[in-house]
Amino acid sequence: MADNWEREAIEKLAFSAVTEQRRSRRWGIFFKSLMSIYLAVILGMTLYPSIKQNMADSGEGEGHTAVVDIVGVIAEGSPANATSIIKALRNAVKNEETKGVILHLNSPGGSPVQSSYIYNEIRRIKQERPELPIHAVASDICASGCYFIAAAADKIFVNPATLVGSIGVIMNGFGFVDAMKMLGVERRLVTAGAHKALLDPFSPANPEEKQYMGKLLAQVHQQFIDAVKEGRGDRLKEDKDTFSGLVWTGEEGKTFGLVDDFGNDDSVATNVIGSKKRVNFTLQENLIDRLAGKMGASFAHTLGTVGRKLLLQ
Repeated sequence: MADNWEREAIEKLAFSAVTEQRRSRRWGIFFKSLMSIYLAVILGMTLYPSIKQNMADSGEGEGHTAVVDIVGVIAEGSPANATSIIKALRNAVKNEETKGVILHLNSPGGSPVQSSYIYNEIRRIKQERPELPIHAVASDICASGCYFIAAAADKIFVNPATLVGSIGVIMNGFGFVDAMKMLGVERRLVTAGAHKALLDPFSPANPEEKQYMGKLLAQVHQQFIDAVKEGRGDRLKEDKDTFSGLVWTGEEGKTFGLVDDFGNDDSVATNVIGSKKRVNFTLQENLIDRLAGKMGASFAHTLGTVGRKLLLQ
C-alpha cells in the first residue's frame, strides 16, 4: 500500500509538472506572438509614411475640399519638401471626391529649387485640370519661397495681419579672418581651380567673387519675379518696392494685388470651393525619416553658420 501511495503521489507530481510546463509554454507562445505582432505594427508605422486624411468637418453634400499643408521652412529633408508636397497634391487631385484644393500655407520661405518644383507642379495640374480650383490660404506668414508657391494658385487668401511678400533672394555667411589673426591661427588652403574656395569664411573677401555671386542671386531673383508675374497676372499692381524683398501685412498686400481676399480654410472651402467637408492629404513622415531629417537639418544648420546659404527667405 505504501508503495502504491508513493507511486501515485509521484505520478501526480509528474503530471502536474508536465501540465504546468505545457501551460507555461502556451502562455509563452501567446506573449511572444503578441509581442511579434506589436513589433510588426510599430515597424510598419516606422517604415511607411501615412496620409493624413482627417475629416476637418463632416459637412453636407457630396465631395470634399482637399487640404495640403505647407508649413515650416521649405527645404529638402524638412516636412515641407517638394517630393512630399507634390505627392500629396497628386493624391488629392486623383481622388474623385475632391472638388477643390486648399494649400494651407504658413512658412517664411526656404529653398528656391524646392519652391520652384512645387510652383511648376501646381501650374502643370492647372493645365491638365483647369476646372479644379486650387487656392492658397495663408495663416501667420507667407513670405519668399512660400509666396513663390502661392503665386501659382488661382487665388490667395490671407488674414489682414498675415505677413506676405519678401520677393527676394539672400545668401548669407560669416567671415572669421580678423578673429583668426587675433587667435594666431594660420589658414592653410589648397585648391584646384581659381574660385574653388568661393566665399570661404576663413579667407579675405574677394570683390570679384562677390560680384559674381551677386549676378547669380540676380538670376534667381529674376526667376522668382517672372513666376510671380506669371501667376498673378494683371492683378499685380507693381511699383518700385514690389520685388525689393519687403514684407507687408495681408491688408496692405490686398491693395496692390499680392493677395486676392481675406479668408481661412473653412470660409474658402465653404464659400469659394463649395464643399465644407475638408480632407487633409498631407503626407506624414515615418519615424525614421523624421529622426534622420532632424539630425540632417541640425548638421546642415551647423555647416550653414560657417558657410553660405542661398534662400528665398
